Amino acid sequence: MDKLMQAIVLRDVTKTFKGFKAVDSLNLEVKVGEIFGLLGPNGAGKTTTIRMICGLMEPTRGEIRVFGYQMPKERFKAIRIMGYMAQRFSLYEDLTVIENLNFYGALYGLSREERESRIKELLEFLELSHVANRLAGKLSGGMKQRLALAAALIHKPKLLILDEPTAGVDPPIRRAFWRYLRELNKEGVTILVTTHYMDEAENCDRLGLMSRGRLLAVGSPRELKRLVYGGDLLELAVQGVGNPVSAVKGLPYVRSVDFNNGKLRVVVDDAEVNMVSLVNRLVEEGFKVTSAVQVNLSLEDAFIKLVEAHEP
Repeated sequence: MDKLMQAIVLRDVTKTFKGFKAVDSLNLEVKVGEIFGLLGPNGAGKTTTIRMICGLMEPTRGEIRVFGYQMPKERFKAIRIMGYMAQRFSLYEDLTVIENLNFYGALYGLSREERESRIKELLEFLELSHVANRLAGKLSGGMKQRLALAAALIHKPKLLILDEPTAGVDPPIRRAFWRYLRELNKEGVTILVTTHYMDEAENCDRLGLMSRGRLLAVGSPRELKRLVYGGDLLELAVQGVGNPVSAVKGLPYVRSVDFNNGKLRVVVDDAEVNMVSLVNRLVEEGFKVTSAVQVNLSLEDAFIKLVEAHEP
Protein backbone atom coordinates (compact mmCIF):
# COMPACT_ATOMS: atom_id res chain seq x y z
CA MET A 1 0.00 0.00 0.00
CA ASP A 2 1.30 3.43 -0.94
CA LYS A 3 2.12 5.73 1.98
CA LEU A 4 -0.20 8.30 0.46
CA MET A 5 -3.78 7.87 1.60
CA GLN A 6 -5.16 9.68 -1.45
CA ALA A 7 -4.39 8.64 -5.01
CA ILE A 8 -6.18 11.64 -6.54
CA VAL A 9 -6.94 15.02 -4.99
CA LEU A 10 -8.89 17.85 -6.68
CA ARG A 11 -9.20 21.20 -4.94
CA ASP A 12 -11.69 23.80 -6.22
CA VAL A 13 -11.22 22.65 -9.83
CA THR A 14 -13.11 24.59 -12.49
CA LYS A 15 -12.95 24.27 -16.27
CA THR A 16 -14.54 26.94 -18.44
CA PHE A 17 -15.05 26.87 -22.21
CA LYS A 18 -15.98 30.27 -23.67
CA GLY A 19 -17.90 31.23 -20.55
CA PHE A 20 -19.50 27.81 -20.05
CA LYS A 21 -18.51 25.96 -16.87
CA ALA A 22 -18.04 22.30 -17.82
CA VAL A 23 -16.69 21.62 -14.32
CA ASP A 24 -17.65 23.88 -11.46
CA SER A 25 -15.60 24.18 -8.22
CA LEU A 26 -14.98 20.43 -7.95
CA ASN A 27 -13.46 19.06 -4.73
CA LEU A 28 -12.77 15.34 -4.83
CA GLU A 29 -10.53 12.72 -3.25
CA VAL A 30 -9.94 9.15 -4.45
CA LYS A 31 -8.36 6.86 -1.87
CA VAL A 32 -5.47 4.55 -2.66
CA GLY A 33 -6.76 1.03 -3.37
CA GLU A 34 -10.42 1.81 -4.00
CA ILE A 35 -12.73 1.65 -7.01
CA PHE A 36 -14.20 5.12 -7.34
CA GLY A 37 -16.96 5.87 -9.82
CA LEU A 38 -17.99 9.21 -11.29
CA LEU A 39 -21.66 8.78 -12.04
CA GLY A 40 -23.85 11.08 -14.06
CA PRO A 41 -25.62 11.64 -17.38
CA ASN A 42 -23.90 12.69 -20.59
CA GLY A 43 -22.81 16.31 -20.28
CA ALA A 44 -22.33 16.12 -16.51
CA GLY A 45 -18.62 16.97 -16.78
CA LYS A 46 -17.21 13.49 -16.19
CA THR A 47 -14.99 13.29 -19.28
CA THR A 48 -13.65 16.82 -18.78
CA THR A 49 -12.77 15.90 -15.19
CA ILE A 50 -11.01 12.72 -16.32
CA ARG A 51 -9.00 14.55 -18.98
CA MET A 52 -7.84 17.12 -16.43
CA ILE A 53 -6.83 14.39 -13.97
CA CYS A 54 -4.80 12.72 -16.74
CA GLY A 55 -3.08 16.00 -17.53
CA LEU A 56 -4.54 16.18 -21.03
CA MET A 57 -6.34 19.41 -20.22
CA GLU A 58 -5.42 22.25 -17.88
CA PRO A 59 -8.01 23.47 -15.37
CA THR A 60 -9.11 27.07 -15.57
CA ARG A 61 -8.77 27.23 -11.80
CA GLY A 62 -7.85 24.86 -8.99
CA GLU A 63 -5.27 22.19 -8.15
CA ILE A 64 -5.03 18.53 -9.18
CA ARG A 65 -2.59 15.99 -7.71
CA VAL A 66 -2.16 12.35 -8.74
CA PHE A 67 -0.12 10.32 -6.23
CA GLY A 68 1.41 13.63 -5.19
CA TYR A 69 2.26 14.81 -8.71
CA GLN A 70 0.82 18.17 -9.73
CA MET A 71 -1.18 17.96 -12.96
CA PRO A 72 -0.60 18.84 -15.72
CA LYS A 73 2.80 20.26 -14.71
CA GLU A 74 4.20 16.85 -13.69
CA ARG A 75 2.20 14.79 -16.15
CA PHE A 76 5.20 12.97 -17.62
CA LYS A 77 6.14 11.70 -14.16
CA ALA A 78 2.57 10.66 -13.35
CA ILE A 79 1.94 8.73 -16.57
CA ARG A 80 4.51 6.12 -15.52
CA ILE A 81 2.19 5.00 -12.74
CA MET A 82 -1.10 5.72 -14.50
CA GLY A 83 -3.05 3.82 -17.15
CA TYR A 84 -5.75 5.61 -19.14
CA MET A 85 -8.51 4.15 -21.30
CA ALA A 86 -10.34 6.76 -23.36
CA GLN A 87 -14.06 6.70 -24.12
CA ARG A 88 -13.41 6.06 -27.80
CA PHE A 89 -11.21 3.26 -29.16
CA SER A 90 -7.93 4.96 -30.02
CA LEU A 91 -5.50 2.13 -30.81
CA TYR A 92 -4.10 1.41 -34.28
CA GLU A 93 -6.67 -0.55 -36.27
CA ASP A 94 -4.15 -1.55 -38.94
CA LEU A 95 -1.92 -3.26 -36.35
CA THR A 96 -2.59 -6.65 -34.77
CA VAL A 97 -3.44 -7.09 -31.10
CA ILE A 98 0.16 -8.08 -30.28
CA GLU A 99 1.63 -5.29 -32.40
CA ASN A 100 -0.49 -2.70 -30.58
CA LEU A 101 0.58 -4.00 -27.18
CA ASN A 102 4.24 -4.16 -28.26
CA PHE A 103 4.05 -0.56 -29.42
CA TYR A 104 2.54 0.73 -26.18
CA GLY A 105 4.92 -1.36 -24.10
CA ALA A 106 7.86 0.20 -25.94
CA LEU A 107 6.44 3.70 -25.35
CA TYR A 108 6.51 3.00 -21.61
CA GLY A 109 10.13 1.84 -21.83
CA LEU A 110 9.60 -1.89 -21.32
CA SER A 111 12.39 -4.13 -22.62
CA ARG A 112 11.63 -6.77 -25.26
CA GLU A 113 11.64 -9.51 -22.61
CA GLU A 114 9.36 -7.48 -20.32
CA ARG A 115 6.95 -6.80 -23.17
CA GLU A 116 6.75 -10.46 -24.19
CA SER A 117 6.07 -11.57 -20.62
CA ARG A 118 3.53 -8.84 -19.92
CA ILE A 119 1.68 -9.32 -23.23
CA LYS A 120 1.33 -13.04 -22.55
CA GLU A 121 -0.10 -12.28 -19.08
CA LEU A 122 -2.59 -9.75 -20.42
CA LEU A 123 -3.75 -11.90 -23.34
CA GLU A 124 -4.56 -14.70 -20.92
CA PHE A 125 -6.10 -12.45 -18.27
CA LEU A 126 -8.35 -10.61 -20.75
CA GLU A 127 -9.09 -13.71 -22.85
CA LEU A 128 -7.54 -12.34 -26.04
CA SER A 129 -5.04 -15.09 -26.81
CA HIS A 130 -7.16 -16.49 -29.68
CA VAL A 131 -7.14 -13.11 -31.48
CA ALA A 132 -3.53 -12.16 -30.74
CA ASN A 133 -2.62 -11.94 -34.44
CA ARG A 134 -5.87 -10.38 -35.64
CA LEU A 135 -5.96 -6.77 -36.82
CA ALA A 136 -7.44 -4.49 -34.16
CA GLY A 137 -9.83 -3.06 -36.76
CA LYS A 138 -11.34 -6.52 -37.27
CA LEU A 139 -12.18 -7.07 -33.61
CA SER A 140 -15.70 -6.95 -32.16
CA GLY A 141 -16.67 -4.05 -29.92
CA GLY A 142 -16.15 -6.07 -26.76
CA MET A 143 -12.72 -7.30 -27.85
CA LYS A 144 -11.67 -3.77 -28.76
CA GLN A 145 -12.57 -2.70 -25.23
CA ARG A 146 -10.46 -5.51 -23.79
CA LEU A 147 -7.54 -4.61 -26.05
CA ALA A 148 -7.77 -0.97 -24.96
CA LEU A 149 -7.73 -2.12 -21.34
CA ALA A 150 -4.68 -4.30 -22.03
CA ALA A 151 -2.84 -1.32 -23.53
CA ALA A 152 -3.67 0.75 -20.43
CA LEU A 153 -2.29 -2.03 -18.20
CA ILE A 154 0.85 -2.89 -20.17
CA HIS A 155 3.19 -1.04 -17.74
CA LYS A 156 1.51 -2.29 -14.52
CA PRO A 157 0.11 1.08 -13.39
CA LYS A 158 -0.85 1.79 -9.79
CA LEU A 159 -3.77 3.90 -11.00
CA LEU A 160 -6.19 2.93 -13.77
CA ILE A 161 -8.48 5.63 -15.19
CA LEU A 162 -11.37 4.54 -17.41
CA ASP A 163 -13.77 6.86 -19.21
CA GLU A 164 -17.09 5.11 -19.97
CA PRO A 165 -15.30 1.78 -20.57
CA THR A 166 -18.47 -0.22 -21.26
CA ALA A 167 -20.43 2.31 -23.30
CA GLY A 168 -22.21 0.64 -26.19
CA VAL A 169 -21.35 -2.96 -25.35
CA ASP A 170 -23.75 -5.76 -24.46
CA PRO A 171 -24.60 -6.57 -20.80
CA PRO A 172 -22.64 -9.89 -20.75
CA ILE A 173 -19.52 -8.04 -21.93
CA ARG A 174 -20.10 -5.33 -19.32
CA ARG A 175 -20.27 -7.97 -16.59
CA ALA A 176 -17.05 -9.60 -17.82
CA PHE A 177 -15.32 -6.22 -17.94
CA TRP A 178 -16.21 -5.51 -14.34
CA ARG A 179 -14.93 -8.96 -13.37
CA TYR A 180 -11.54 -7.95 -14.78
CA LEU A 181 -11.64 -4.65 -12.89
CA ARG A 182 -12.43 -6.33 -9.56
CA GLU A 183 -9.51 -8.73 -10.07
CA LEU A 184 -7.18 -5.81 -10.79
CA ASN A 185 -8.43 -4.01 -7.70
CA LYS A 186 -7.71 -7.10 -5.57
CA GLU A 187 -4.11 -6.84 -6.81
CA GLY A 188 -3.90 -3.30 -5.42
CA VAL A 189 -4.72 -1.19 -8.47
CA THR A 190 -6.64 2.01 -7.68
CA ILE A 191 -9.43 2.51 -10.23
CA LEU A 192 -11.28 5.65 -11.26
CA VAL A 193 -14.11 4.98 -13.70
CA THR A 194 -16.86 7.10 -15.22
CA THR A 195 -20.22 5.63 -16.13
CA HIS A 196 -23.84 6.52 -16.71
CA TYR A 197 -24.97 2.94 -16.09
CA MET A 198 -26.56 2.97 -12.65
CA ASP A 199 -26.45 -0.82 -12.26
CA GLU A 200 -22.71 -1.17 -12.79
CA ALA A 201 -22.04 1.76 -10.47
CA GLU A 202 -23.00 -0.63 -7.66
CA ASN A 203 -19.58 -2.28 -8.22
CA CYS A 204 -17.76 0.82 -6.93
CA ASP A 205 -16.55 1.25 -3.36
CA ARG A 206 -17.53 4.91 -3.51
CA LEU A 207 -19.30 7.14 -5.99
CA GLY A 208 -19.37 10.80 -6.86
CA LEU A 209 -22.68 11.93 -8.34
CA MET A 210 -22.17 14.68 -10.94
CA SER A 211 -24.67 16.90 -12.70
CA ARG A 212 -24.02 20.02 -14.80
CA GLY A 213 -20.37 20.11 -13.81
CA ARG A 214 -21.02 19.99 -10.07
CA LEU A 215 -20.49 17.24 -7.54
CA LEU A 216 -23.79 16.64 -5.77
CA ALA A 217 -22.78 13.93 -3.32
CA VAL A 218 -20.03 11.41 -2.51
CA GLY A 219 -20.34 8.10 -0.70
CA SER A 220 -20.78 4.37 -1.02
CA PRO A 221 -23.80 3.20 -3.02
CA ARG A 222 -25.59 2.46 0.24
CA GLU A 223 -24.71 5.84 1.75
CA LEU A 224 -25.99 7.68 -1.32
CA LYS A 225 -29.29 5.83 -1.19
CA ARG A 226 -29.62 6.70 2.49
CA LEU A 227 -29.13 10.38 1.71
CA VAL A 228 -32.52 10.49 0.02
CA TYR A 229 -34.52 9.55 3.12
CA GLY A 230 -31.96 10.19 5.83
CA GLY A 231 -31.74 6.47 6.59
CA ASP A 232 -33.14 3.10 5.53
CA LEU A 233 -36.81 2.83 4.58
CA LEU A 234 -38.90 -0.01 6.05
CA GLU A 235 -42.44 -0.91 5.07
CA LEU A 236 -44.56 -2.92 7.50
CA ALA A 237 -48.08 -4.30 7.06
CA VAL A 238 -49.75 -3.61 10.42
CA GLN A 239 -53.14 -4.64 11.81
CA GLY A 240 -54.79 -3.57 15.07
CA VAL A 241 -56.82 -0.92 16.83
CA GLY A 242 -55.42 2.57 16.89
CA ASN A 243 -52.61 4.33 15.07
CA PRO A 244 -49.24 2.51 15.09
CA VAL A 245 -47.38 5.76 14.42
CA SER A 246 -47.63 6.75 18.08
CA ALA A 247 -46.18 3.38 19.10
CA VAL A 248 -42.87 3.90 17.26
CA LYS A 249 -42.51 7.64 16.74
CA GLY A 250 -40.47 8.23 19.89
CA LEU A 251 -37.91 5.47 19.30
CA PRO A 252 -34.36 6.90 19.11
CA TYR A 253 -33.52 5.21 15.79
CA VAL A 254 -36.73 6.32 14.01
CA ARG A 255 -36.20 9.31 11.70
CA SER A 256 -39.71 9.61 10.26
CA VAL A 257 -42.90 7.57 10.08
CA ASP A 258 -46.25 7.60 8.33
CA PHE A 259 -49.20 5.19 8.12
CA ASN A 260 -51.60 4.76 5.23
CA ASN A 261 -53.88 1.91 4.06
CA GLY A 262 -52.46 -0.53 6.58
CA LYS A 263 -48.85 0.17 5.56
CA LEU A 264 -46.44 1.70 8.06
CA ARG A 265 -43.45 3.34 6.37
CA VAL A 266 -40.60 4.05 8.75
CA VAL A 267 -37.17 5.58 8.11
CA VAL A 268 -34.64 4.13 10.55
CA ASP A 269 -30.91 4.52 11.11
CA ASP A 270 -30.05 0.98 10.00
CA ALA A 271 -32.59 -1.53 8.67
CA GLU A 272 -30.56 -4.61 9.59
CA VAL A 273 -30.09 -3.47 13.17
CA ASN A 274 -33.47 -1.80 13.83
CA MET A 275 -36.09 -3.96 12.09
CA VAL A 276 -36.48 -6.63 14.79
CA SER A 277 -36.69 -4.02 17.54
CA LEU A 278 -39.31 -2.10 15.58
CA VAL A 279 -41.48 -5.17 15.04
CA ASN A 280 -41.18 -6.15 18.73
CA ARG A 281 -42.29 -2.68 19.80
CA LEU A 282 -45.40 -2.86 17.63
CA VAL A 283 -46.27 -6.31 18.96
CA GLU A 284 -45.80 -5.10 22.54
CA GLU A 285 -48.25 -2.26 21.80
CA GLY A 286 -50.91 -4.76 20.67
CA PHE A 287 -50.46 -4.62 16.89
CA LYS A 288 -50.06 -7.54 14.52
CA VAL A 289 -47.27 -7.27 11.93
CA THR A 290 -47.97 -9.48 8.91
CA SER A 291 -44.92 -8.42 6.88
CA ALA A 292 -41.81 -6.26 7.25
CA VAL A 293 -39.45 -5.47 4.38
CA GLN A 294 -36.77 -2.97 3.54
CA VAL A 295 -37.65 -0.83 0.53
CA ASN A 296 -34.64 -1.05 -1.77
CA LEU A 297 -34.05 2.31 -3.38
CA SER A 298 -32.15 2.10 -6.66
CA LEU A 299 -29.16 4.31 -7.41
CA GLU A 300 -31.19 5.78 -10.25
CA ASP A 301 -33.94 6.80 -7.82
CA ALA A 302 -31.35 8.27 -5.47
CA PHE A 303 -29.64 10.18 -8.27
CA ILE A 304 -32.90 11.65 -9.59
CA LYS A 305 -34.00 12.76 -6.12
CA LEU A 306 -30.59 14.29 -5.34
CA VAL A 307 -30.59 16.20 -8.63
CA GLU A 308 -34.12 17.46 -7.94
CA ALA A 309 -33.01 18.62 -4.49
CA HIS A 310 -30.01 20.56 -5.87
CA GLU A 311 -31.41 22.04 -9.06
CA PRO A 312 -34.44 24.22 -9.79
